[in-house]
Order: sequence, then structure tokens, then C-alpha cells
Amino acid sequence: MQQSRLLRHLDTIIAAAIGFYAIHLFTKYSGVGISPDSIMYASTATNIQAHWSLMTFNETPLVFFPVFYPFFLAVIQFITRVDPFTAGSVINSCLFAGVILITGWMLAKFITHSRIYKWLILAAIILSPALLQIYSFLWSETLFIFLVMLFILNYHHYLQKQTTTRLLLTALVAALACITRYAGITLIGTGALMLLLDTKLPTKRKIKHIALFCLLSISFVVINLVHNRLSAGLSTGTREPSITPLSENMYYVGTVFNDWGALGTFADHYAIPITIFILFSLIGILIFKTIKGQINSYENIIIVYTVVYGLFIILIATFSRFETLNSRLLSPMFIPLVISCTSWVPDVLQRVKGKSKYVLSGLAIVAMLAFEYFTYQIDYQRYDDEMDYGVPGYSDDSWNKSPFIESLIAHKHIFKEGVPIYSDANEAVYFFTGMSSTLVPHHFFKKTIDDFFKVKHYYYIWFKALDNNKELLNINDIQKQEKLKLLYSYPDGAVYEYTGENVNH
Repeated sequence: MQQSRLLRHLDTIIAAAIGFYAIHLFTKYSGVGISPDSIMYASTATNIQAHWSLMTFNETPLVFFPVFYPFFLAVIQFITRVDPFTAGSVINSCLFAGVILITGWMLAKFITHSRIYKWLILAAIILSPALLQIYSFLWSETLFIFLVMLFILNYHHYLQKQTTTRLLLTALVAALACITRYAGITLIGTGALMLLLDTKLPTKRKIKHIALFCLLSISFVVINLVHNRLSAGLSTGTREPSITPLSENMYYVGTVFNDWGALGTFADHYAIPITIFILFSLIGILIFKTIKGQINSYENIIIVYTVVYGLFIILIATFSRFETLNSRLLSPMFIPLVISCTSWVPDVLQRVKGKSKYVLSGLAIVAMLAFEYFTYQIDYQRYDDEMDYGVPGYSDDSWNKSPFIESLIAHKHIFKEGVPIYSDANEAVYFFTGMSSTLVPHHFFKKTIDDFFKVKHYYYIWFKALDNNKELLNINDIQKQEKLKLLYSYPDGAVYEYTGENVNH
């Protein structure tokens, strides 16, 4: 029995193994990609493992990000005794393989099961430039996407008998997702909406299950936010109001959809209509399925999540300021979106009779294979580049072989103890030298800038490659007021010292 089940899912296991190897290939040259976020996660993980402390590399409490991903890395570090920077490639390979396994299992349980459709979707996941990028970096999205797929699996399991125990297990996964990324609240919205739309659940029991699900799902993140408030005075760090209106965010989402669908940049002219069409079409499907009493299936859970996440990310970007909506921020909806937009195809083809069925099936397969060939070409070009230079970020050759970085490491002794160090990339200073430094202030926070200019003695480590960051106080802004003494300089960076002398004196 166990052997026959294994054979039945052998194609999924093979796909997961290929996915594991794909991440290994992309991170083979220089290891897992490292960004500023990665250093926040990994440094906190090291402090959790060593001191049971939620402190980042710059000796401040972790408040900008939720706690579970660093905790997850800390557990692995405790077990393996290998730091996240080194273990990241294997961790991500395992998570990506896990995502593929769960997806393949679900696809085999769809109402209209098609093995060819399953293979094409699994291939699209493995070849997805968006997912291959995510799983090449030490980012919390790697774990979050896994938890999203696990949530969908668990919620469908709950639907089989709708017991309180199964509901609580599903809520637990949602709760962990919420403290992996704050966007995990979309899983609470998905679960609550699915329960609300469930026409087979008695009203009294429905109210009870919605209350239980929401209370447990939100409990972990409430604890996390309260802890942040007590330790740092801020629940989610310093957040700025958005500078992008709703229409602009809808445009950015549409461009990402176009990029994922290999539609080319010409389709970006229609980005907003594409966003509206996709989201409203999926909402229409949900309304139709609810009226028909056919809401309880894998396909519909996936569609609900896709709609909830898509609306959430657009709205949150309209009210809160963060980086422009891009493939990374939207990546948790890639697999659900692909399935939501294609799961109807096997249903329709099953109803077609005669030769037309084979003609339409052939056209659908050819279209999907053409799409996957296009994404393969993108992957190959990226692989070719990264085998020469490494994954973009602090682990690539532009940083690893930088003369300035080498000098910074060799001359750590010039920094006098007790004198603060500022930088436009304080996470890079920590990553390469192990020294603690402070990020120069953002233009938005005037009081922080005033406090910075009151400091009478400090060092400034300037990375020229990052000088295009218009949000941070840059070296020209500083030199307009203060006389900086150059200690040493390279084409890619310099170190200065300020001893209290101003330009006007």
C-alpha cells in the first residue's frame, strides 16, 4: 500500500529533486545570495542561538521583521552548528523541494485530475525566474511560501471532516506564517473568508469556527508586536506613509504579472486593466462557485488566497511606504496565481467531445510549453551570469573581490574603541568585518538627522556603489556642514573621520 502510494506520486518526488538541484546550481558559485534583509535575519538567528536574544547585528531589537524566520534559522544553526550564511543554500533547496512536493500532492487531488496538467504546472514552478530568484537568497519569503502551500493543504484536510482539531492545526500554520512575514495576515483572511462562504457549515458552528480560527491565527503576531513595543517602543519599526497612489500600485502589480506571464514590456501599457481583469475574474469565479455550493475544493482555496493576497499587497502599498511593488513582494502568490488562471482548463477540456478535445488539448500544451521554453531561456541567461559573478548581493564578486572591502578588513584597527561608526550600508560593514555600525539617517526623519549632526566625533564608511540611495543622508549632504578627514579611499569606497570641525568655522 505504501509502495503503491509512493509510485503514484513518483513524478512529484522527481520534480522536487529537480527543484532541489536547481537551487543548488544557482547558488553553487558563491553560496546563497545575501542582501541587507538577509543579514538582519542571520545575525538575529545567531543571537537567538547563542544568547536567546532577539537582537540584530547592530545591537538593536528585531522589530522591522517578525521573529519566526530568524528563529527557524537559529534552530537549524543549533542542530547543525553551521551559520545561516553557509547553510542557506541547502536550507533553500529543501524548502523549494518541499513547496514542489506539497503542490504536486494538491494537484493530484484536484476535482479534474490531469497528469499532464500537473507536470506542466510543476515544470512552471521549477523554471519560474521569480521563484528561482527568491530561493537563491536568504529571504523569509522562502519559508513563507512553504507555509502558504502548507496552509492550503491543511485547510483542505480540515474540509474533509471540519473538526475543531483540524481547524486548530490549520490556524497554527497561519499563526506561524504571520510571524514569518506580516503579510501572513492574508492567510487569516483566506481562512475566514472560506469559512464564511462555506454553505454546508451550520451558522452556529460557522461562527464558532471563524472565532477560533481568527483568535489562534492572530495570537502569535499579537505577542510578537507587544514584545516589539515593550523592547523598542515600536510595534513594526519606523514606517513611512506611502508615496504611491492606488493606481500606481495596480500598475506595478500588472507589470509583475506581465513579466511572470512572459508577455513582454509592450503589455505594460495595459498593466492596470490586466490587474483589474485578473482579480475581478477570480472574484467572479468565487461568487459563482459559492452560489453553486461548490466552494470547498483545493482550486477554490487557492483562488481565495490569490485574491486576498493580491488585494492586500495593493492596499498596504497604498497606505505604507516600502520598496516599489515587485516580483519579490508578490512572489507568495506566484504558484496560486498560475493555478488560479489555469485550473479551469482541464475542467473545460473534459467536457469537450470528439476531435476538438484533442486539438484544444494540443494547443493548450503547446502554449504552456512555449511559455516554459521562454522562462528557461531567462533562467539560463541568469545562470550563465551567476556562474561568473555569483548571486547578486553581498556574496557576489563585486563585493567579495573589492579592494575596498579587503582594505576595510585589514584596517579594522584604525577604528578607536568608543567612537561611533556610521555607514550608508551598516549591514555590509557587519557582514564583512564583524564590526557594529549605525546607518546614516533617512531624509524623512528630521529629528534623527539633527541628532546625527550633534555627534562630535565619528567614523564614516562610505560605499560608493550605494550612493544613489536618495532616501539616505549622503556624503554630499554631510560635507556641506561638516569637514570630514579622509583616512583612505578606493574606487568603490572610502573611510572618513569627523572630529567636530564644521564647514562654517
